[in-house]
Amino acid sequence: MLQEIIVTEAIATEFFEKFRSCLNLDVAIVGAGPSGLTAAWKLADAGLNVAIFERKLSIGGGMWGGGMTWNIIVLQEESKHILEEAGVKLKRFKENYFVADAIESVSALTYKATSSGAKIFNCMSVEDLVIREENNQKRVTGIVINSSPVEIAGLHVDPVVLNSKFVIDCTGHDLEVVKTLIKKNDIKLNTPSGKIEGERSMWAEVAESDTLKNTKEVFPGVFVAGMAANACFGSYRMGPIFGGMLLSGEKVAKEIISRLKR
Repeated sequence: MLQEIIVTEAIATEFFEKFRSCLNLDVAIVGAGPSGLTAAWKLADAGLNVAIFERKLSIGGGMWGGGMTWNIIVLQEESKHILEEAGVKLKRFKENYFVADAIESVSALTYKATSSGAKIFNCMSVEDLVIREENNQKRVTGIVINSSPVEIAGLHVDPVVLNSKFVIDCTGHDLEVVKTLIKKNDIKLNTPSGKIEGERSMWAEVAESDTLKNTKEVFPGVFVAGMAANACFGSYRMGPIFGGMLLSGEKVAKEIISRLKR
């Protein structure tokens, strides 16, 4: 006999067990696009307690739609090892240009992240950060989360807090985490002006290399990765080529692993 109440009990029990395991995170990733999924996979694979928080119901960010909803993505030679390791089928289009199915790519990265132990919370928004002063220096030490439907409806419902040693802003063009940080606090970022430099127009070649260069800690406890890195440091957008995004996720994971494993 199938009992509806046991279905409810199963969902509530398992969800809150997963949620409780994230009260004290090593890394909180905001945004489940290609850089966020790759970072989560590599961090969890290293044995760290990692969770992704995605505002939308779906994950994958801009990768789902490829270019203009044509769900094929492009990547270059130096980045293809990441999708190959995830089991994605790649096709050489021209020298240094490879194509992959966008749906397969997102699904594979999601599976690699979750099977490595990363948790993904969709329909959950990061609306603020926890900030503390350590050794006369301010540092981000956690995230403030709420239900996305609550946020969208504009309801006055208080959020809850999770501790995290590091936060990665993978929110893409919008750079939502860093914008909130600088709006609410009298701080300077690790950028030339100390502020958000802003995203520039399309220049794929420069943007791809800059994505990797700009993937770094922008404020104590906060890293930027993917398109958020270029928006933060004032570089260009690259459109539907995703190699830089994947490499950015890989790089930020390596940097945080090296910090936490010292």
